[in-house]
Amino acid sequence: QMQLVESGGGLVQAGGSLRLACATSRRTYSTYTMGWFRRAPGKERELVAQISWTRLGTYYADSVKGRFTISRDNAKNTVTLQMNSLKPEDTAVYYCAASASGPGKGPLQYDYWGQGTQVTVSS
Repeated sequence: QMQLVESGGGLVQAGGSLRLACATSRRTYSTYTMGWFRRAPGKERELVAQISWTRLGTYYADSVKGRFTISRDNAKNTVTLQMNSLKPEDTAVYYCAASASGPGKGPLQYDYWGQGTQVTVSS
């Protein structure tokens, strides 16, 4: 089992920034692909950003490219999502997730999930 705990959500004005952090409990975390998903009201959960265990492979949804940056520190078992130039449409619950089977865009590929953290961007 792996526990994921997100932090850093909150309320911010449009154009502002937030930094989400995800702490993991498992030693083998470093071999997992880590992703950040979000689910806005009335919408399906979508992959926002993803980073491979080597940190060489990253993916960003088109809607966040150039504004969000995912990073990981394998020594500290953490993954972060720096979100800049936030827009009201970024409002959602953000989830940290871990995949043992490598990169993928679908939620079903991910094995472990955090409880989620709310991000609200006001206009």
